[in-house]
Formats: sequence, C-alpha cells, structure tokens
Amino acid sequence: MKKIFILLPDGVGIKNFAFTNFKKIATSNKLEIVYWNNTVFDLEKLNAKQVTIFNGKLHPLTHIYKNVRKHLEISENTKRFNDLVYKNYLFPLNTDGLKNKIRSTLTRFLIKNNKSEKGLNNIINKTYELERNTAYYHTCVAQLKEHKPNLVLCTNQRTSLAIAPIEAAKSLGIKTACFIYSWDNLPKAMLLIETDYYFVWSEYMEKELLKYYPHIKKEQIYVTGTPQFENHFDAENLLSKEEFYQKYKLNKERQYFLYSGDDVTTSPNDPLYIEDIAKTIQNLNNKGYNFGIIFRRCPVDFSTRFDKVIEKYEEIIVPITPAWKQLGGMWNQVMPTIEDMQLQANCIHHTLGVLNLGSSMVFDAIAHNKTCAYMNYDAPDADLKKWNVEKIYNYVHFRSMPSNQAVFWVNKPADIEQTLLKMTKSDTVQHQEAKKWFSIINQYPANQASVRMIDAIKQILS
Repeated sequence: MKKIFILLPDGVGIKNFAFTNFKKIATSNKLEIVYWNNTVFDLEKLNAKQVTIFNGKLHPLTHIYKNVRKHLEISENTKRFNDLVYKNYLFPLNTDGLKNKIRSTLTRFLIKNNKSEKGLNNIINKTYELERNTAYYHTCVAQLKEHKPNLVLCTNQRTSLAIAPIEAAKSLGIKTACFIYSWDNLPKAMLLIETDYYFVWSEYMEKELLKYYPHIKKEQIYVTGTPQFENHFDAENLLSKEEFYQKYKLNKERQYFLYSGDDVTTSPNDPLYIEDIAKTIQNLNNKGYNFGIIFRRCPVDFSTRFDKVIEKYEEIIVPITPAWKQLGGMWNQVMPTIEDMQLQANCIHHTLGVLNLGSSMVFDAIAHNKTCAYMNYDAPDADLKKWNVEKIYNYVHFRSMPSNQAVFWVNKPADIEQTLLKMTKSDTVQHQEAKKWFSIINQYPANQASVRMIDAIKQILS
C-alpha cells in the first residue's frame, strides 16, 4: 500500500483533507493516508493516522525574505501585465517599535538590491537555504526517513511553514505536490513552495498558474476542484427546517437572510452593512413581511464591533457563532470543526440568500441554489485612502465573473429593499450566472473534488 503524507503546515487545510471524504476515498483506493501535522488539532480524534511535527518554527529571517519575495513578484507582475491593480496586494511595512523598524529597513534594502529576475531567484533560493538550516527542517528529514512516504501533498501553498517540510522531502527524493488553497491566491503572489506537481481548482486557475509562474509546465498541473464545497452536496449534513429553527431559537413564522461576516481588515464596514440591512427589514416587516437576519461572523473575528448593532436590532438579528474551537492562545490556533461545516451548510440552506462583501460565499450559496448580494458602498465618513470597496472589487479574481449579474449589487442603502425582495425569487438571472461562475472557478461536478485528487495521486505514483 502506498503511503501519502498530507502536510498540514497550519490549520487551513484541515477542512479540505480531514473533514471531507478524502481519506475514505483514498483508503478504498488502497492508499494509506497519514497526516503530517504541524497544528494543535489532534487528528487521532477522527481515527486518522498522524505524525506530529513538534518543532515547526521558521528561521528568524524567513518572514523578511517572504515579504521581499512578495514585493518583487508583485512589482514584476505590475510591469509584465501593465496593470496597477497588483499594487493593491501589498500592505505597508510595519514600523511600530524598534524590532519592526529594523525588519522593515532590511526588507527595503533587499527589495532595492534585487529588482531583477536574477535577484528574485536569489531571494527565493536564500529563503529555502534559511529554512534548510532550521531544527524544523532536520525534524522533518528525520520523520520522513522513519516513515518513508511515497508522496508528500501540502494542503496549502501560502504559508512559510510549508517550506521546510517540502524541502526535506525533495532532499530525500520523495515526490511532492501542493494544493492551491484559495481562488484569489495566485494573483497575490502567494506561491511560497515549489513542488513536483500542483493541484488547482479549475482550468481557469491552471491558466493563472502558468501565467504567473511560467517555469511550471502544464504536465505538472492537475485540475481537481476544491473539496471545500463538497459538504454542501451531502444531504446527511442538513437538518430539517423545524430542527434547525428549534436548535437556534429562530422564529418559525419568519424567513431569514444570512449575513456572512469578513475579518475586520477585509471589511471594516460590516457593522454598518448589517445595521442598514436590519433597518430595511424593520421597514419591510412594518409593511407586512416577516424577515430576519442570521449573522455568521468570521470565525477568527473575536471583536466587539457588532455588539451595539446586535443589541439595537435584537428582534431582527440572530447571531449564530461559528463552531470553531480555540485550541491555543494565538489567532491561528482557532481550528475549524466538522460541526461548523454542517452549521455553515444549514445556515445557507435554511435562509433566502447570502449577503456579504465580495467573498467566495457566493459559491457556497449557489451550491444550495441560493443567490448572493455583494455590499458595494462605503461608510459616509470613511477615509477612502485607507480602505474602499472599489479597491476590493478591482481585485484580479473578480475578473473570472462571467457577467456583472452573477450577484446582486447593493450600491447604496436604498438598494437593499429591492435586493432582498429579488433574493426571495427562486429562479433569477443571478441564479444562472452564479452557476456559470461556479463552473468557471471550480471543476464540475463540485462534489467530486476528492475523487479527482485521489485519481491524480494514483497517476503521480504510477
């Protein structure tokens, strides 16, 4: 039986590779799945085999070199494609405190002195060299020698913590692959590891990978789709409407919309949007409708920024907290659960539609044949130099939208009423266009991603 190490450098890949049918399908294909685990989540609780990495720490300079690489790649893409939108993916360097000032000064120095293709390659090679000199790397080498996997599959390509394990595998001649984790990662210069093979969501993402990284060859890429949407197609995850309403103390006479929150950096206006929607629903209910809002916050947003609006509109807004678990003191030690995947599916299934700021929830929604509305206006007193919605929707990944009608656009508070009423319809242009968008961004059928991944692994091993 061939042994596959599923590398979890952080918690983001757990949902895709531990909470889906991925392991079950692999086992039925005579593949042994072992989770190579650098998280605080105990996979043995899921009756899964794991090898725990106990010393997963980066070289002190790796974070600096990662930032330098990103700046150089973004600068190169801006020039190559004559498109200033890429500059929006860069954040100001942190200069708070002496330590950050030193880091930022070194970062600027390295950027200035490596503005060429050769310079970028030097930075990449130096990053890998730094990681090969860590205790983390040597721990990885020792574990690979002991367990002898046939393939190491990294669950996401965007974290520096993946570099040492992948470099360790390559040093021992073990085949490597990585999964491109999110639909917006490639334009953002977030490919931090180099592997033998790459798993992508769609042919659209395959073209992106070849566009941004021309040294990668088409034969190294497998179009698999992403497992993150598979739970929406499993009827066993869904409660009846009566069970769902009773469990979360919802008004059984009322129909709800789902507001899906972002983190405070992505959408600082979320409390404003929720209040504007709540005001609108209050007015609609006075006209004889009976609507409410289920509010699902971003799982790693523990701020109090929503408290006032929830209290003010407690008759309208029902917060349902994501079922993630805090397994440590850091934000990145908040881990997803199987229960939360089921909760998310039920929140969509039993509501009329989803409202949020430009997230991939549009695809989760259409999996349940529900439409999504994108909030598309700024706060009246906003400092538009720091943040604005135009910047958000100019990001490259929104160019994959087949038409502007794939979502409803809420361009001002006065648009909310008609948008909500349109979202109650079961067959709109937005339904059809969102389905097209989903098929562009993710391989069809969406519930077969794990099957396609296992097929790709078998091809690689053969």
